Amino acid sequence: MPFKFFIESQAFGVCTRMGEKFGLSTRRIRMFFIYASFLTMGSPIIIYMILVFWMNMRQYNRERRTAVWDL
Repeated sequence: MPFKFFIESQAFGVCTRMGEKFGLSTRRIRMFFIYASFLTMGSPIIIYMILVFWMNMRQYNRERRTAVWDL
């Protein structure tokens, strides 16, 4: 498995979700995070991890929620 495919499949999907939501290309958002990380000594990585946590919690809550007729 190529390294690029592994990274893209394991990158949590934050850039993809942001691109879909704002109508921007995923590549442009990823490049923003990379350049901003170099310019600000890594602080966008913290923002990225917060977004990953938030997205995973939303997904967990949706999966955990049961419908009334499932009780």
